[in-house]
Order: sequence, then structure tokens, then C-alpha cells
Amino acid sequence: MSAVETAGISKSYGRVQALKEVSFGVQPGEVIGLLGPNGAGKTTLMKILTGYLQPDEGRAEIVGIDVVERPREAQEQIGYLPENAPLYGEMAVQEYLQMIAALRRVPDDKQIPLIIRAVKATGLEGYITRPIGKLSKGYRQRVGIAQAILHQPQLLILDEPTTGLDPTQIVEIRQLIRELAQHSTVLLSTHILPEVEVTCDRVLVIIDGELRADADLADLRATNAAVVSVKADASGVAEALGALDGVDKVESEYEHDGYRQWRVSGGDELCPRIYDLARSRDWRLAELRPAPRTLESVFRDLVDHPNAGAWQ
Repeated sequence: MSAVETAGISKSYGRVQALKEVSFGVQPGEVIGLLGPNGAGKTTLMKILTGYLQPDEGRAEIVGIDVVERPREAQEQIGYLPENAPLYGEMAVQEYLQMIAALRRVPDDKQIPLIIRAVKATGLEGYITRPIGKLSKGYRQRVGIAQAILHQPQLLILDEPTTGLDPTQIVEIRQLIRELAQHSTVLLSTHILPEVEVTCDRVLVIIDGELRADADLADLRATNAAVVSVKADASGVAEALGALDGVDKVESEYEHDGYRQWRVSGGDELCPRIYDLARSRDWRLAELRPAPRTLESVFRDLVDHPNAGAWQ
């Protein structure tokens, strides 16, 4: 059974269509990055998944439970950390988590064990008696995550969980997210692309309300391209590289320490063929390597070329 399943989700606000027939599935244990520029429809999608908003068309299920027909049952399976966590600064951490447990209708005999589990999972053991308002931004974020996982949800939705954190806190929260994925499926919404690269297994990219990419990170970044640095005094480099079978582009990038770097795109097994060519031409090489695309370049291509079609 899928942790999340959507089919043809559409939603409009007056004349503005926020989502257009969005369909995807998420398997248990996956860590999914939800990406998109501001106004792309990410927040609308999260509100529909959490049952706070109904779609105009389509269907959404959480572990097989329809979020429109049975919203309360679906919400019981979800832990949600919004960008601005609903924290009460005057309350101690323990008091706040006890309140959340009661609101979640956790049975009295299970509240303390679940609070202890959430506190340990988020590294809050030494802070349970402290007022939340006295904690650092990083530890307040940990409290927000603790309330989201308190009832042992099957799906954890995190909206910009590292916004405003310092570098050390960001690393800690990233590690925490990976650890939480051992027990819950994680849907992580963020605009910080490096966050996705180090945390997620797969990405969903929403642009103008449409799902433009749904792919594993490795597949999304894969490309038939190579970088080669050739002694600058070598002649006919661009022409020879461009003549290789399947190559569709050769770009001169820059010159450094007497070597000219070239980017070669298109064709299969480029590096072995470029190496053979270099030997036959007696070129002196400083570097030859595959050139996978960054998530940033993939995202930019999807934004800049809206008619290129979805990447599934």
C-alpha cells in the first residue's frame, strides 16, 4: 500500500488555477523532496494532503484513506510541521507535548511512553523542563518535529524545516530527518536545493501548478556529458570532439594554467571515447570526467522551459 497516492488533483482560487491534474505515489519509507518556486502550488498540495483543503477534482489518499471522504482518519496518520511551528513560548517542552498528546487523543496510558520516545528521537532530553521561548531556533524546531512525530504517524510532512537555522543546526536537522525516515515516510517541502540533495531519495517538482518532474535524484541528474581539460595549444579540439558519434554540443568553458576546459554533451560512454581520441591526437590532458547535472541546473531548466514536458 502506498503511503501517499494522488490522482488528477486540481484546485483553483477563482481564476487562478493552483494545481492542474497532479498525480503521484509515494512508497513507505521514502524521503521525498517537494520543490517549486513561490506560488507553484506546493502549499496548496500540502493543505489537500493534510485534509485542510478539498480539491476541486481528483483524489488523494494517505495509506489508503481518502482525505476528502475520511479526513479525520487520514489526519491521524499524518505528522505535520508547518513553516511556522505552532509553539507556545511560555510552556515548558514537556507541558507542550502533553497538550499535543491530549489534542491527538492519545490514550492516557500511552502518553508518557510516546512523549519519551519523541523527546529522545529529537534530542530534547536535557530541555524538557525549559520554556520553549527560551530555546534556540534549532531546538524550537526540534520541539516542532517532536510534536509532529508524537503519535507515530505513517506520513511526516515538513515545510521548510531548516529555515533560519545556523549551519550546525541545519546539519543536525538533516540527520534527524534521515533517522525519522526509518519509521515514517517523509515529504519535505523546501526551496533550498542542497537540502534536497543531501536528504531526499526522490523529488517532485511543481511549477505553475503542474507536476513537471517525478524522479529519483540519481536519474534526474544523470546526463550524457563529460568535462575534459586539454593543453591550450592543441589544435582542432572543438572540431574533433564535435565529430564523435552522437555528440551534439561542445562548449569551451575556461582556460586555467595553460589548459582549456571543454564540456561535451550527447552520446554514450563519452569518457572512454574522448580518452581514445586524445591518445590518437597526442593531446595532453589535465582532467577527464563525467559531468552530471546539479539539481539546481535541472530545476532551472524546468522553470525556464515550461513546454519541455514533464519528467517522469
